[in-house]
Amino acid sequence: MSASLPSTKFQDHYAVLGLTRKATAEEIHRAYSTLASKHHPRNGASPDPAKYEAVTQAYEVLSNPVTREAFNSLLPKEEEGAPTLSPRRFHEAVTSEAGRRMAILSILYERRRANPGSPGMPVRLIEAMVNFPAEPMFFALWYLKQRGWVGLDDKSCPMITAEGMDVVEQNPPAPEQLAALLKPASIAD
Repeated sequence: MSASLPSTKFQDHYAVLGLTRKATAEEIHRAYSTLASKHHPRNGASPDPAKYEAVTQAYEVLSNPVTREAFNSLLPKEEEGAPTLSPRRFHEAVTSEAGRRMAILSILYERRRANPGSPGMPVRLIEAMVNFPAEPMFFALWYLKQRGWVGLDDKSCPMITAEGMDVVEQNPPAPEQLAALLKPASIAD
């Protein structure tokens, strides 16, 4: 006597029932009832044993909260939604990036000028001096390294390069602009 083996082919139960992952228990039951009666092998409007079996299996999995959660964990994560872009926030971000980069370059310029034997500065010290969050600081440091205006010393501390010094000297930031990007405790008169 041979028993039939369960199918190993993956079935998207939501697609079988024509539902989204956010379907309620009532919607799952309604979709199952409609499709099961349509495809039932004995008395369906368009009998189809394979479709009936798929619909029944989908209902059995999705109608039970435990098996539904287990099934959902197998699915790829849903996108949070279409990406959006706020033109005003984007413009503000781009215009402030140049200032942030110049603030970091200025800090590193002063560090090299004041301490040429050890020009690298730990990131935590830079973070303690700037008046903006760490994420924009790391973004600015990435850009500065990519341009070759900042390098890393043997301890992986950022340090300004000769090209970076040229940038600061050719475009020195206005004192009030620089002061706005530094924490008050970091500013000396």
